[in-house]
Amino acid sequence: MRLAELSERSGVAIATIKYYLREGLLPPGRRVSATTADYDEGHLRRLRLVRAMIQVGQVPVARVRQVLAHVDDESLGRTMRLGAALWALPHGSEGADGTGTGGEDGDGEDEATTAARAEVDQLLRTLGWSTARELGELSPVHRSLVAAVATLTRLGYPWDATLMAPYARLMHQVAVRDLDFVETFPSEAEKAETAVAATILFQPVLKALHRLAQEEESARRYGLE
Repeated sequence: MRLAELSERSGVAIATIKYYLREGLLPPGRRVSATTADYDEGHLRRLRLVRAMIQVGQVPVARVRQVLAHVDDESLGRTMRLGAALWALPHGSEGADGTGTGGEDGDGEDEATTAARAEVDQLLRTLGWSTARELGELSPVHRSLVAAVATLTRLGYPWDATLMAPYARLMHQVAVRDLDFVETFPSEAEKAETAVAATILFQPVLKALHRLAQEEESARRYGLE
């Protein structure tokens, strides 16, 4: 398809597509003349992913470029490819510039963070999640969890390993379904793209379902008065 059709099918303005091309977020089309290029379904799929990251996920352009570099890295195995792409996404413990915002000050780690780290480690031991334990602080997701648990502790809600374990087991069931869906796509690049899109687009769905479930359970327990 030509650029105009790509714009029409994606709902993205031509000027925006050209910007994504200049920024390396979208691979160049197949050149057919000095001023014209053809684009295919892969470009359309990638364009939709870029829009999801920027518009829904509020991911900065520089970070989008980093995520896509991992998505396209054919030297990585599937686990490393998916993991690297998802790690590159912003996480809850990061500020807008991608730096950490955990409960540490200039003098070092506080007691709540130390306690939270111990509880997270105990949780991973209990679950038998050996890969997560081995990666530990290397993982931005691990750091985000520690920061969240530490914040809860400071607010007087000490979420220990025992309290977190049932939630973690439910999340493992979600992860199984996530990867079952990812595996329905044929190429490794599509699998990685889908994992990134699912992380950005499905998490609001999961959050909304969680809140609806809370509302429903509250009504069943306490009535509507």
